Amino acid sequence: MSATRPITLLIAALGGEGGGVLTDWIVTAAEAAGFPVQSTSIPGVAQRTGATTYYIEIFPVPARELGGKRPVLALTPGVGDIDVAVASELLEAGRVVAGGFVTPGRTHVIGSLSRFYAMDEKIAMGDGRFDQDRLIKTVKDNARGTLLIDMDALAKQSGSIVNAVMLGAIAGSQRLPLTAEQLEAAIRADGKSVDSNLRGFRAGLDAARANLPPVKQPEQKRRAPTTPDLLEHEVTYSLPALAQPVATEGIRRLIAYQGLGYAKLYLDRLRALLDADAAGGAPGKLLKEVARQLAVRMSFEDVVRVAQAKIAPERMRRIARDELRVTDEPFSVHDFLKPGIEELTQLLPPFLARPILSLSERRGWLGRVYFGMEIEATSITGYLRFLMLAKLRRLRPYGHRFKQEQAQIESWLGLIAEAARHSGALALEVAECARLIKGYGDTHARGLANYRTIEARVIRPALAGTIPLQRAVDALASARTAALVDPEGESLAKCLAEIAGQTEFRVAAE
Repeated sequence: MSATRPITLLIAALGGEGGGVLTDWIVTAAEAAGFPVQSTSIPGVAQRTGATTYYIEIFPVPARELGGKRPVLALTPGVGDIDVAVASELLEAGRVVAGGFVTPGRTHVIGSLSRFYAMDEKIAMGDGRFDQDRLIKTVKDNARGTLLIDMDALAKQSGSIVNAVMLGAIAGSQRLPLTAEQLEAAIRADGKSVDSNLRGFRAGLDAARANLPPVKQPEQKRRAPTTPDLLEHEVTYSLPALAQPVATEGIRRLIAYQGLGYAKLYLDRLRALLDADAAGGAPGKLLKEVARQLAVRMSFEDVVRVAQAKIAPERMRRIARDELRVTDEPFSVHDFLKPGIEELTQLLPPFLARPILSLSERRGWLGRVYFGMEIEATSITGYLRFLMLAKLRRLRPYGHRFKQEQAQIESWLGLIAEAARHSGALALEVAECARLIKGYGDTHARGLANYRTIEARVIRPALAGTIPLQRAVDALASARTAALVDPEGESLAKCLAEIAGQTEFRVAAE
């Protein structure tokens, strides 16, 4: 007995996530297996200023084999003395590490990639969110082993709550002297929400065993219809952990924008860059940035998206609550639109749009001729006008603008893949250049023009070897920053002139 030490388990959970029930399940299973066990809980200050932690010690020798002796078990966790640390949220995993409870030679961390923002993050004037990449790196650097999965997503997909998924992940990690069957029996013995808890348990168990959530075999999956849940499942096992949260949000965004097929194209495009991401030496770093920018580029602003935004219920609620501050009083919203010829031809098929745009360019109408209109979005006729335009979403894939955007996206992705063969840093800078292409109308046109200028004068020369790689990385970052600071292009022109001058000087010196 003196040569055996208790197995220590520290659980950090937010309020309402059933951390106490999770602890009871583990204690019940340990007692049923005959192991001496003890648990305590340490309440946090509030739901999001300090998680409630639960501490369990299990002596891994059945009591019947101890000859009447009883081990002495601690009531509180000791720094550097934890075998398994479990966190229901990524920042809580970081807090456990910061508290000194995670040590590289001993602690196995089971954590969720999901985030529930802390008060300090919410009240920040700018983007106050903690760097998720830094949190993941911190956890991995300080732990003996890690299992990081999106427990919140698994809970939603299984119709359960996160504590059942956490129990399944603990069982699958095989860090406790308890079998999955024994832990399942504890859920059944509890007798509350047994079916849903078992679904969550099995989702977490499968994720821990194979580092992917439960999915059907390929033959079954091909016969089954694609669903949002299946696409999110594919993210968790086909992309690096760093990129998974952003890619999941991208899928949700594109489903709302155009549908499941479009979201699947997004995931396929990301998976095509797996080799490029691996070449960068930091798995997930490049894909995370591409996932963010690609989701924005694929959900480009067009007349359909504008119409959807104008009649969105959340927009009307925001106007009533935040701008007009009314509750039951009637109000009206008037939208002033000024579409140009480019906007009016967006949904036309290319064979119709091209001659119209060509004629307009010859006559000097592009960027000069607009059609002003005022629409009362809160009236029946105004609402129906926007609704009819929003319903044209089905025609979007056949339109001239859609074809243009997809060709530009493929070209951009191709440049990223080519840049990754030379330098991971260069590929990342090329990916971030997509930030220039945003907005609607003139804003979009200026951003696209700036991007094309940078592509022609920095990106392609760098890929051709005209500009040294390190110099190209710095030059690309400078050019992008100049274009973002001054969308009109004057700062960009000066920056590109300096880059060209330095490049010419270097060539002459050589």
